[in-house]
Amino acid sequence: MWTGVFPAVTTKFTEDDRLDHAEMERCFALQMEAGCDGIIVCGSLGEGPMLSHDEKIEVLKTAQKLAAGKPVLLTVNEAGTREAAAIARRAAKEGANGLMVVPSPIYHTNAEETVAALRAVAEAGDLPVMIYSNRLAYRVDVTVDQMEELAKDKRFVAIKESSDDIRRSTEIINRFGDRYDLFTGVDNLAFEALSVGAIGWVAGLVTAFPRETVAIYQLMKQGRREEALKIYRWFRPLLDLDVSTYLVQNIKLAEVLAIDTNDRVRMPRQPLSGERRKTVEKIVRDALAVRPKLPTF
Repeated sequence: MWTGVFPAVTTKFTEDDRLDHAEMERCFALQMEAGCDGIIVCGSLGEGPMLSHDEKIEVLKTAQKLAAGKPVLLTVNEAGTREAAAIARRAAKEGANGLMVVPSPIYHTNAEETVAALRAVAEAGDLPVMIYSNRLAYRVDVTVDQMEELAKDKRFVAIKESSDDIRRSTEIINRFGDRYDLFTGVDNLAFEALSVGAIGWVAGLVTAFPRETVAIYQLMKQGRREEALKIYRWFRPLLDLDVSTYLVQNIKLAEVLAIDTNDRVRMPRQPLSGERRKTVEKIVRDALAVRPKLPTF
């Protein structure tokens, strides 16, 4: 069973646009020290579509070194199923603990195509799979009915629920019970999803604020709802930065201010500038100024 906080980590680059493994090791270590329960690499926040297959495997290996035996998942977000199957096989060969699989972000598959493509990737990698359902970002909705089709294959073990409709979490639990490990994938719906039965959180702002993210999850797990809600209300303006076209730049800028790293991104993205940068900086600095005292666990 996968459960807990799984950071969707950012990918760090050098000034000449190479992978910065040393900085990734430092940043990934902060996640583990805070008590995160796994790592997901090369997703949307990790700029996966901008990375070559070789680079994805390199990032995977770097995460594995820091994970202390906790699960490390590689995101599969290729345009074509052939390429998705190829990287799934490579991930398995390199010892990935699982895959988070996104329907093609380029071709918007219908229901039959979506199920067939996800099955093909699962068969190629022969690893546990987290289904990434995000109809807003990728325009393909992995519906509850499609999840039922996929449930026939035991390799599909978890769902990252990012439909932006909190009702979907209850629909999944009502249909499947505990057949799938249900993770929320929308930062500013995390408290709500954990309240209705999600057992995990694929988190974004965790990369800048790992201890606060873990505290919310642990408090909810222990039934200390009011304590969790107090932290969550403080966190909400930051969590809103995850729900944006600029989520990568937003969160990398939050990392600059919170964990003293850089916000280099891979083109065509560029770091935030002008008024947009000032707005995000103010949100982060305002939050840092009233950072809550966290309980010990």
